[in-house]
Amino acid sequence: MSSQVVIGFGPAGAATARLLAEKGHSVRVITRSGRTPEPGIEHVKADAADGRSLIEAARGATAIHHCAAPPLHRWATEWAPLTAAACAAAEETGAVLVMLGNLYGYGPVDGPMTEELPLAATGTKGRVRARAWEHARSLHEQGRIKAVEVRACDFFGPTVTDGGHLAGRVMPALLRGRAVSTLGDPSVPHSWTYLPDVAEAMVEVAGEERAWGRAWHCPTQPPLSVREMVDLLAAEAGTSPVAVRGLPPAVLGLGALFSPLLRELKEVRYQFDRPFVVDSRAYEAEFTTRATPLEEQVKATVDWWRKREGAAR
Repeated sequence: MSSQVVIGFGPAGAATARLLAEKGHSVRVITRSGRTPEPGIEHVKADAADGRSLIEAARGATAIHHCAAPPLHRWATEWAPLTAAACAAAEETGAVLVMLGNLYGYGPVDGPMTEELPLAATGTKGRVRARAWEHARSLHEQGRIKAVEVRACDFFGPTVTDGGHLAGRVMPALLRGRAVSTLGDPSVPHSWTYLPDVAEAMVEVAGEERAWGRAWHCPTQPPLSVREMVDLLAAEAGTSPVAVRGLPPAVLGLGALFSPLLRELKEVRYQFDRPFVVDSRAYEAEFTTRATPLEEQVKATVDWWRKREGAAR
């Protein structure tokens, strides 16, 4: 098996690193803080935005999985250095660069999103993500690096906490049978990408040369509204029915005065005010990873949150 590097150890980075270790790869995780080693995973303390440090940490690797994500309010200043360093490490070491992307780069669209859509976002966060991939793709087309991007919709599943729209703001209240609040209209269709499927796709494309040079949408189940997802989660938890309330714009505006996260979410609120649907058929036509059945996603998520909340009490 090969040696592979994972940049970042948030939910996606951790899931990818652990999946690689389970498959027998030697895994090196790069974070600013470092961590205690775990079976098959070496944790290295380094600044991933420092190209020289990242190059040294990535020597000998066959793939670099770029899963780092600064806080939303620092995207404008921190994404470009992270991308530049990851590309430099890929060029110096010859490792394939597997970038974890999202759907912000498309901006508001009408209809399901495919990989053929232009990256036409006008907001800061959307343009930052679009430029990151455009830079890596340009280097790939010049023959300087090997790069591929896996784009996911909103993360859902075990270990997704503060950053998920069906996570920290929903699950603790839902498990207690209380009403939950959500961004935008809770009745519009929305795609949810299950976190373990993200890891599976990241690992799969790293080893598939025919995947390189373009972006792919991670296999994702058909869309369901926030209200439909909450109903499924509450039924699994045995606490249904649970009321679901959309967060009014005025409340969001007031909260944004005090919360950096809510302030940044105003730019992408359109994703929850209108249908936001990802089409992952292109990936599914070429590769083996499939979206986990919805009932398995729901059960695993409720079980994880029940254990987490039980431990917290």
